Amino acid sequence: MATFSELPLSWRVFLQAYPWRRIDPVPWTPLRRPLAASRVALVSSAAFVAPGQPPFDDRIRGGDVSWRAIPADIDVRTLVETHRSEMFDHRGLQADPNLAFPIDRLHELAARGRIGAVNHRHLSLMGSITAPGRLVKRTAPDMARALIADAVDVALLVPV
Repeated sequence: MATFSELPLSWRVFLQAYPWRRIDPVPWTPLRRPLAASRVALVSSAAFVAPGQPPFDDRIRGGDVSWRAIPADIDVRTLVETHRSEMFDHRGLQADPNLAFPIDRLHELAARGRIGAVNHRHLSLMGSITAPGRLVKRTAPDMARALIADAVDVALLVPV
């Protein structure tokens, strides 16, 4: 990860002027059952798409706030990363998508009895959303409804 001083001048100016949102209080729900009895889903902002899914559109001003459902039985090596950010080295995610979509690790935890179950689908969205209003008002509630419909107890957020 780059330090602030290593970023291009245009990005430093943008980040200093950006109207960062503060969320207070931070929404939090305590775990209602032991982790070993909980259904877990991944929510990654690495903008991964499964074969046959459309890539995230990096031309949308403010960012593409759509999301993709990724099946639990996906071969993680088939995921394609379509993140728009130029502020990190993408080679690690391309070499091992488990870095930002740790589905193989989740299956291992389930096999060891550390978590109750791996949900049948997981969620992928684009990070680096510079205009998050649509994400907060439309996408996040839609994603939450999908996880509730799946009876997910724990959403493991993997920010990129």
